[in-house]
Amino acid sequence: MEKEGAKRILCFGDSLTWGWDPETQERYSAGSRWTTILQKNLGESYWIIEEGLNGRTTIWDDPIEGNKNGRRHLPILLESHRPLDLLIIMLGTNDLKARFQVTALQIAQSAGTLVEIAKRSNAGRGGNSPSVLLISPPPLGKLAIWQEEFGEGTEKSQNLARYYSYFAQVNQCHFFDAGEVVKTSDIDGIHWEVAANQQFAEALTNKVKDIL
Repeated sequence: MEKEGAKRILCFGDSLTWGWDPETQERYSAGSRWTTILQKNLGESYWIIEEGLNGRTTIWDDPIEGNKNGRRHLPILLESHRPLDLLIIMLGTNDLKARFQVTALQIAQSAGTLVEIAKRSNAGRGGNSPSVLLISPPPLGKLAIWQEEFGEGTEKSQNLARYYSYFAQVNQCHFFDAGEVVKTSDIDGIHWEVAANQQFAEALTNKVKDIL
C-alpha cells in the first residue's frame, strides 16, 4: 500500500520492465522483477509504479504486434499516475527489430522525444514536470531463434548507450547505462535472468536515491 507522502516513481518500459522470463516465457514473480526489488530496497518512503508492456517501442507503430507505440502511451500514463516525482524510461530494445529499419542514433533520438514529452507535462508535483531518468538498455546477446527478427540489431545495440547519454544531456535529464551492470541472457539474447534483475535493482537503488 502506498504510504502518504511517498515519492512516486513511474517505470515506463517494455518486457524488461514487465519482467519477461527468457526460460519460461512467462512473467517473473513479484519477488524476482527489478521493479519490485527496487521497491523493497527503497522502502515505504517510495512508491514504484510498474508500466512495462511487452513489445513496446519508443515512437514506432508496429505493423505486426499492434498498439505498442510508447509516444502514444506516455501522455496517458503521465496523466493517470500524476503527481510523479520521477519517471524512469527504459525503451529501445524493440526498436532494434529489422522491420523498423532505424539506426541506433534514431532510436536514441526517439527516446529523447519521450523525455521531451515528460518535461513538457504537468505530471510532477505542483503542476511541474517530474524528474526523468533515461536508461539505455543493455546490448543484445546471442539471439538464437530471434536472429531474423532483429537482423543487424545486435550490432546497433552496441551503440545505444553513447547516443542515449548524448540525448540525456541535450534534454537535461538523468542517465544510466544498464549495460554497465547487466547483460542479456544467452537463452534468448534479449531478456534478463533473475540475477540480472537483482543486479540492476541494486544499482538503480543508489541512482534513484541520488536523484530524489
